Amino acid sequence: MPNPHDQPMDRRKFFRMGLGELLRPLAAATAPLRKMAHQAANLEQAVKSTIWLRPPGALAELLFGQTCSRSGECVAACPAQCLKLDSTGAQGHGVPYIAVNTAACVVCDGLHCMAVCPSGALTPTAVNDIDMGTAVWQEDHCLRTSGESCTICVDHCPLGSTVIEIKTGRIAVNPLACIGCGVCQRDCPTAPKSIYVIPVAAKTTSQM
Repeated sequence: MPNPHDQPMDRRKFFRMGLGELLRPLAAATAPLRKMAHQAANLEQAVKSTIWLRPPGALAELLFGQTCSRSGECVAACPAQCLKLDSTGAQGHGVPYIAVNTAACVVCDGLHCMAVCPSGALTPTAVNDIDMGTAVWQEDHCLRTSGESCTICVDHCPLGSTVIEIKTGRIAVNPLACIGCGVCQRDCPTAPKSIYVIPVAAKTTSQM
C-alpha cells in the first residue's frame, strides 16, 4: 500500500519540474541582458574609481605601468599642464594620468610628452592614430535636451567635425575618429557631465 505522504511530495516535485521547464527559455533569453547590465555597472564604477585616462601614445595599461620610469618628464613637457603624477600612487596608480575635468589633452603641436618620454612608455603616434579613449554623450544630462542650443563640445573639439557634430539636433560622436582627448568633457557646462571620455583601458575591461 503506497505511503499517503508520497503523493503530495510527488505532485510538488512535478510542478517544480514543470515550472523549471517553462522558465528555462526565459532565463536563456534574458542572460545577455543580465550580462550587459553587469558590464555596464562594472564599467561605470571603473571609470569613476580605478581606471585612468593615460597620456597620448601610452602603451596598454599593464605594460604602461611596468615600462614607465615615473621620471615626470612628460608632465613637465606638457604645455597644457594636463598630465599629473602622484608619487604616492593614490591617484593614477603612480604613473602619469589626465584628470580631464581639470585639464584635458589639447593635442599640442609636437606632442611633447611622447617626444621626451625616456622609457618608451609613451610611443610616438600620429594624431589620428592616438587612442586614449572614446567620448560618450549622455542625452539625459545635456542642455540641448531641455531646449537650449549648446554646442560647446562640438565647437571645442581639437579634431573638429570628423569626431563630433550635431545631427538632427543631437550630439553625434564618431567613435572611430575620437581619440579621447577629453576637451569636450572638460568644457561641458553641466553637472554631471553630458559628455565624458571612457578610457581605453576601461573599454578593454568591459569586454572581458
